[in-house]
Amino acid sequence: MSSVSVKVKADRDYEVLIGKSNLSELVSHIDKSVQRIAVIYPKDLSGLAIGLFKILDDCDYEILKIEVPNAESSKTYQTAIACWDQLGQNNFTRSDLIIGFGGGATTDLAGFIAATWLRGIDSILVPTSLLAMVDAAVGGKTGINTLAGKNLVGVFSSPKTVICDLDFLHSLPRPDLAAGLAEVIKCGFIWDTSILEIFENEFDINNEIDFTLLQNLIVKAVKTKAHVVGEDFKESSDSKLGREILNYGHTLAHAIEKLENFTWRHGDAVAVGMIFAAELSQAAGLLPAPGVAKHHELIAKLNLPTKYEGRTLEDVLSVMAIDKKTRGTTLRFVVLDDLASPTRLEAPSKEVLQQAWQKVSN
Repeated sequence: MSSVSVKVKADRDYEVLIGKSNLSELVSHIDKSVQRIAVIYPKDLSGLAIGLFKILDDCDYEILKIEVPNAESSKTYQTAIACWDQLGQNNFTRSDLIIGFGGGATTDLAGFIAATWLRGIDSILVPTSLLAMVDAAVGGKTGINTLAGKNLVGVFSSPKTVICDLDFLHSLPRPDLAAGLAEVIKCGFIWDTSILEIFENEFDINNEIDFTLLQNLIVKAVKTKAHVVGEDFKESSDSKLGREILNYGHTLAHAIEKLENFTWRHGDAVAVGMIFAAELSQAAGLLPAPGVAKHHELIAKLNLPTKYEGRTLEDVLSVMAIDKKTRGTTLRFVVLDDLASPTRLEAPSKEVLQQAWQKVSN
């Protein structure tokens, strides 16, 4: 399987390489001036990172290994400070490089460290989870969490390259694979309905994974994100709907993650969030019933959750109040007029919110 290159237009253009056994291609994307490379990776992937270290060591790079906590627990200001301290102690300059190796939390963190050290040095991201390949590592959003919520501190900054080696997905637990597919199917709901057709007619999460089909899905998702990001890199459009459409399902998802202290998989939360957004769309008189049914059908087919129980609407609204899409006291949701036709819903009534909430909470 050869690599497929997807070009992303942003503050600086870069490419996402998607293929099997393509990690060795990373070296060709490192500038000749680079001598020192800091690899930021989670503790759980220390064994998996050995292959990356060998590739770099064989090319005589000086490697600084920065091991960070696993998953969302790494995205704290304490971890960021520890990374900055290590870069400072090792005299990292703007001609050096950071590689983020791991899942979405690690690539978020590594991108943030690269963007803030010396006001910006190059980074290459090597996502090892499907979620990171199709979402976190692509698009230039970097950040860390705070006590107030997820990703509220961060910057827009593009990596130099993203290397998606599908070999890493062989050992990925099936629930984590499904969680990554939540972000893929999101791209089908908001932009490319051919993705929905693949999930409906060809892909079965319970069968052995067809990596040619999976590569095709990843390419379609990355192309969707590349197109949207190219039009609105910093999510700066306000009167029109730009990059904000990528947050479909994420308003409730981020509230769930915060309320559950980040113990939910991001994709699981997004799955419920998309059901809520679809129901909200219908309650507001927008999305026809067949579109809502398609959400329930395909998300359930991926063995992803469609319900969130144990909390009240007031609980989630209190967290949504500080969502990045909120303006002042006005809640804003990305919803659908139809499949692949996103729009914005501002200040929905309590009655409309309650109607949608009942569909996901009971």
